[in-house]
Amino acid sequence: MSAIVRPLAAPTAFRPAIASLPLYLLSALALRLLMLGKPAFQSDEQFYLLVGQRMAQGALPFVDIWDRKPYGLFLIYRGFHALPIDPVLGYQLAGLVFSVLTAILIERMARAIAPPNAARTAGLAYLLYQPVFNVALGQSPVFYNLPMAMAALLVLKAFARAEDPALFRRGLAAMALIGLALQIKYSAVFEGMWFGLMLLARARADRWPLPRLTASGLAWCLAAMTPTLIVWAGYAIAGHGDAFVQANFLSIFGRTVDQADAFTQLAKECLALIPFALAIGLAPRRVTPVTGEHPGMLRGLRIWALVAVLGFLAFGTWYDHYLGPVLVPLCVLAAPALGRRARGERWYGRLLLGFGLLGAVVVPALQVRERGTASDFAVASAAVARELHGRCLYVYEGDSALYRTTNACIPTRFAYPSHLNAMNEAAALGVDPAWEVRRILASRPGVIVMAESSRPNLPNLATKSLMKSALARSYQRYEGVTIGTRKFGLYRLKP
Repeated sequence: MSAIVRPLAAPTAFRPAIASLPLYLLSALALRLLMLGKPAFQSDEQFYLLVGQRMAQGALPFVDIWDRKPYGLFLIYRGFHALPIDPVLGYQLAGLVFSVLTAILIERMARAIAPPNAARTAGLAYLLYQPVFNVALGQSPVFYNLPMAMAALLVLKAFARAEDPALFRRGLAAMALIGLALQIKYSAVFEGMWFGLMLLARARADRWPLPRLTASGLAWCLAAMTPTLIVWAGYAIAGHGDAFVQANFLSIFGRTVDQADAFTQLAKECLALIPFALAIGLAPRRVTPVTGEHPGMLRGLRIWALVAVLGFLAFGTWYDHYLGPVLVPLCVLAAPALGRRARGERWYGRLLLGFGLLGAVVVPALQVRERGTASDFAVASAAVARELHGRCLYVYEGDSALYRTTNACIPTRFAYPSHLNAMNEAAALGVDPAWEVRRILASRPGVIVMAESSRPNLPNLATKSLMKSALARSYQRYEGVTIGTRKFGLYRLKP
């Protein structure tokens, strides 16, 4: 990494990439039409939107409503409730815009190692594969991939410039962007650390004196840490420092993994990534080499992709949307295999794009079938709302969006149902889930929602037993609702 790379050619700025904006916008919209407006399309996204709603009403994340995602993500979702449109559509359109901007940056980076048409196709591949991995609307990578891609472009260009007098400023800007990404999801730390090491390697190759190198490294680290330190300080000043630390930094170590389910998901994801493996790993050995504006960036791009993959593997849960940040460097690296015209070489790109298009159609269709439509959800919301009678709603199993659409009070900090109903979260909450469920039941919620169809997580048998006993003793099932293919029983207090 210490070798000095030849200087970049004169910058072409963003003009060619911006020319792709209409293509990316139309493609992104077409790929998302089936998903738009569905309030329960993804369980995480509906919960983030709920947190945003309750923040608008004065709730404080980690204190009044618990999760381990950073404050910055919830602040973004708080903003969607300030828009003059349905917040569901608001966050989904915002995600579309972030995705298109990220695709533009992918094209810009891909031009360093591939011809313009191939680079443009790399940006399109990103938009195609987002729905394949359920990361097309409002999952956290949709939002933090943009600052990470901006940081990557700054770092890769800085690394390629020997004796650049603006290296410190470029590094500071890049690490500040990484700091913003960290406040959307902390898993960006892996890529952030790698970019920091690249900056230090460039400075060392430029023979910076040790005091200057040390001071610059500390300044870059501080730039990346500042957004999180500001939020942490705010919570500490408000007397909630312990709650912030438990949710943000400690809870992840208490979460367990259903190994059988995790490895099944990983196997499916590996199969879905085969077109990228062929385009990135096999094609360069079999096809005529192509170059872009600065092929010297290729090494840095490869290591970035490796670090992103290792970051994905590190947590061991391997949900499909965790591949969101991996898609950015993979799409850039796949660019040389895209846009091929010679016989015997075209199939790499055609396979990647064809599989992506197929997945982008099939996966959302299956998701909508399972998760239901807006009208399905409106029927369920109405059925819940009419029996609340001023009491709280408790969704033990089901969609946390019901709290938002009914505007019901929530009888617990743990509004995301899996936090109390799934075994993998039992040791991560900072409280005993059984104790919390007893407390909830003692408050006598007006309506309780229970699943009556299969659920993916290993259940928390202790809390499940408490729920069954309470429902038999104090509640009556008054209606069943179907949202997509999922069935739920609604229970109200006995007279």
